[in-house]
Amino acid sequence: MSTQAKTTNAAMLFPGQGSQSVGMGKDFYDNTEYPSCRALFDEADAILGRKLTDLIFNGPMEELTQTQNTQPALFVVEAVITEVLFVRGVVPMCTAGHSLGEYSALYAAGVISFADGARLVAARGEAMAAAGLANPGVMAAVLGMERDKIAEVISQVRSGIVVTANENAPEQTVISGESAAVGEACELLKASGAKRAMLLPVSGAFHSPLMRPAAEKLAAALESVKFSAPRCPVIANVTAKPETDPSVLKELLIKQLISPVRWVDSMAALSELSPERCLEVGPGAVLKGLVKKCVPEMNILSCDGVNNVYSLLDLN
Repeated sequence: MSTQAKTTNAAMLFPGQGSQSVGMGKDFYDNTEYPSCRALFDEADAILGRKLTDLIFNGPMEELTQTQNTQPALFVVEAVITEVLFVRGVVPMCTAGHSLGEYSALYAAGVISFADGARLVAARGEAMAAAGLANPGVMAAVLGMERDKIAEVISQVRSGIVVTANENAPEQTVISGESAAVGEACELLKASGAKRAMLLPVSGAFHSPLMRPAAEKLAAALESVKFSAPRCPVIANVTAKPETDPSVLKELLIKQLISPVRWVDSMAALSELSPERCLEVGPGAVLKGLVKKCVPEMNILSCDGVNNVYSLLDLN
């Protein structure tokens, strides 16, 4: 981290799968003012032994969207943007990440190194892709119904496994599980008043018991990775609480694969810390929309390109 860096009253939030786009991060790679950005892209290629940067910048989108590619790609881009913020003196008072984004949150908090983070997300993506093939399943977005009601309805499903996977906003929840069970759940939910219940284009039943083989592989990959004490709290998906114990943060990454992403409760916990502003560090503005639904008064800014990062820095 740059010696200019100082803790600011800003929280950094990191998006997960679904935020990726071809060309993300290229303006940072091309910006000669920050040679460390290009160095991180090059380091990721060397660590992973493949031309990930070429895939990120040039696609095709179908290949970039594959879980084993999306996860390391997003982590690298989010780490690069974090590096620019660090160099310009912006260090978070708290971090949080949505699913995969939790790895970027741990990197920004100083818990894991860039190299370890890149290796871990690559292992995670491959393990989840393999689990999706071994235990086929689907996910569906449910809109216009509160999460407690959704839990009540899906508890009535008898055709297989279906669970809550992502509690994204007060009336936006994702369910996950076996195909027949999720299909039955969608019909029951619509009959019970949900505005929409629609399947998502994903390659597996993430954040469900069907990901247990992936959790076991991730646990093995985590054994040799050092987790340092964070420079700021990290709000974990599983507990929805600010965590500071490195051993707890490591254990929660394993549980995260088979547990729901408690984003609504995480944003409530973040609100209690009273950040002056939140920064969505990564491509797109998915989290900006979710945060506004969870905590309407929260001030959140997007940091997905050189120009809006510069605009942000002008505010400091």
